[in-house]
Amino acid sequence: MRRALDLLYRSAAVMAAMCMVGLLAMVLLSVVSRQMGFNVRGIDAYAGYLMAGAGFLALAHTFKTGEHIRVTLILNTLRGHPRRLLEIWSLGVASLLSCLLAFYSCRLVWQSLEFNDVSTGNDATPLWIPQLSMAFGTVVFAIAFVDDFLLELTGRRSHAISGEMLRSE
Repeated sequence: MRRALDLLYRSAAVMAAMCMVGLLAMVLLSVVSRQMGFNVRGIDAYAGYLMAGAGFLALAHTFKTGEHIRVTLILNTLRGHPRRLLEIWSLGVASLLSCLLAFYSCRLVWQSLEFNDVSTGNDATPLWIPQLSMAFGTVVFAIAFVDDFLLELTGRRSHAISGEMLRSE
């Protein structure tokens, strides 16, 4: 099960990277098309969809590698049982909130599909298509939080340490 979850998190990160490459292609195509005197319809909208997809798809992998921003001012002052209780409480609340975010993201995709909602731009893209990356990203993010919550409850959670504090810029 651990291998499958890690593969899921890495796969979402790979999809986020592909969205970033697609975003780069959209921006380059936009710049080149303006210089060459032609217009590609909807290019800005597609760049926005890819940017949102990259952000949402990267959430779980970023969390699991310890790169999310955490306010550890109180947590670092605690040791032992109080620290573990705060971790369990924090991960429980985060799991609940991420599950709600995933539920409503999936609901948005379903409603966009049901109502045949299309973008207001000149590309008229059915909105459920770009919203899929948001929904998938939030579902994987919720799974990552529930995963860490259960690992913390069973005492098997390894704390990912970010290298951010080691960098001085």
